[in-house]
Amino acid sequence: MAHCEQVPTAARTVDTVLTRMRALDATLPERDGLAVFNGVYLAVTEAVDQHIDRGLFPDARAAIALDVRFAERYLAAVDALESGRRPPACWRPLFQFRRHPGVRPLQFALAGINAHIGHDLALAVVDTCRTLGCEPADLEDEFDRVGDLLVSLEERIRDELMPGPDLLQIADPLTHLLGSWSLERAREATWAAARALWALRRLPDVAGEFTERLDSAVGFAGRMLLTPLPD
Repeated sequence: MAHCEQVPTAARTVDTVLTRMRALDATLPERDGLAVFNGVYLAVTEAVDQHIDRGLFPDARAAIALDVRFAERYLAAVDALESGRRPPACWRPLFQFRRHPGVRPLQFALAGINAHIGHDLALAVVDTCRTLGCEPADLEDEFDRVGDLLVSLEERIRDELMPGPDLLQIADPLTHLLGSWSLERAREATWAAARALWALRRLPDVAGEFTERLDSAVGFAGRMLLTPLPD
């Protein structure tokens, strides 16, 4: 497989985005839904950083670029929120419901993962291809390894944030809600969306409409994941 050409290092590094996420982790209230997701994403980014340091990515430079571009999408949404600007539609449900007492921590975590994987990752693949002068196929190994890390962490997140043995009861509404969303399916859809956006890069009007509809659809799924549930 051909790899991306060598270009100057991006201004933001993995350490830079980790520093920002750690600062958010230190300042957000524990029960805040954004804090729940930020803690999850911080763990993901730290795991990716460790894998890069251990040489576990086929192309470390591409992995760094993808990881940074990916994180920047999330941090830009937080910046928009903090400055009073309108964040992408995929992030609005989490930002709007982040303090709702009827939403459980696991719902916040999965809604954030939904927004970040379903929308941001596809755009991050395109951003990285433009930055490094390569094709999506050149990033597939890095994409798959990041996805594998997310799947393993999602399993850990579900274990850590499960509300208790009642979840195993089929009558618990959270059981049904969790069954309606799959990280694996979201990951597959994201790769297809990234390839489509890359193919549409010379048709900016069509690409813009595609991106807007993707953003809206992911936001709708996030709103469903954040349905307030009875105790």
